[in-house]
Amino acid sequence: MLFDIHGDIWADVTEKRKKGLKNIIRDYHLERFKKGNMVGGIFVIWIDPPHTSRPKERLIENIKAMSVELWESKDIIKVIYNSNDFYQAMDEKKIAVLLGLEGLSGIGEEIENIYTLYQLGFRHGSLTWNEENSLGTGARGTLNRGLTALGKEAIGIMESIGMILDVSHANDKTFWDIYNVARKPFIASHSNSRTLCNVPRNLTDEQIKAIGEVNGLVGINAFNEFIHEDKNKRNVDYLINHIEHIINLIGIDKVALGFDFFEYIGKDAANTFIEDDYIGTKGLENISKGKDFILKLKERGFTKEDIEKIGYKNFLNLMDRIL
Repeated sequence: MLFDIHGDIWADVTEKRKKGLKNIIRDYHLERFKKGNMVGGIFVIWIDPPHTSRPKERLIENIKAMSVELWESKDIIKVIYNSNDFYQAMDEKKIAVLLGLEGLSGIGEEIENIYTLYQLGFRHGSLTWNEENSLGTGARGTLNRGLTALGKEAIGIMESIGMILDVSHANDKTFWDIYNVARKPFIASHSNSRTLCNVPRNLTDEQIKAIGEVNGLVGINAFNEFIHEDKNKRNVDYLINHIEHIINLIGIDKVALGFDFFEYIGKDAANTFIEDDYIGTKGLENISKGKDFILKLKERGFTKEDIEKIGYKNFLNLMDRIL
């Protein structure tokens, strides 16, 4: 079983519902999930370009579309808040979904809206996407700009009510500011090793060790441009190298899967953050190849217990410790 701790599903739901379509997860995603043995994940709301200029409005649009989709999909989706919910979803043969937020630009400076989002069911959030906002600085922001005073307050709220704090997309200064401020474990839901692929969105060895130190979690990202600088080496084997490298630094109990597949995202949005046309990672182009990925792990010497930990158990453990 695979639990993907980062998926931009709600962006697809919102765009397709704007066109009058319904049952987006059922008709456009469910078969792929089943084929890849994906049993759930963190489905995030992401303020997708070009809507970054109107984040509050886009956040509301996403929440509306998500809410209708969840209501109409009660027979196939269960929103979860702890590991008991996860196993109940498995018993009911439903997709286990934890609601997340990739960036909080949509709340502007109104950090008390974090309470509102919590009441709506969200249990995960990062402060930024790639942008600078009122809370912190993303990977494409000013290098020497980090966490803001409001961002520190936002972390305090998230930790007090029980939300998983995510540092993927934070720039280096924001990462270390969060490390110095946070009092609970935090995660990088979809980031690889910068030692193996030197891009700003990946984590340095020191950052990976810091996440291990706070008993957090690193989710491995399947986006090809984060796997290797050599385009000929952007394949599943080199992705597994990232898994092994991170395990060597912080142990197998602190590694998960945050695949970040986005083949369903429109080109207008995707072209703002990719170098070439999106082709996926060879051997793991989308979640339908999940079973092939598991076979690759077995070939590399990962045991059944190892794969279960990486696949879903490590995240369930972290979820129960924070939520």
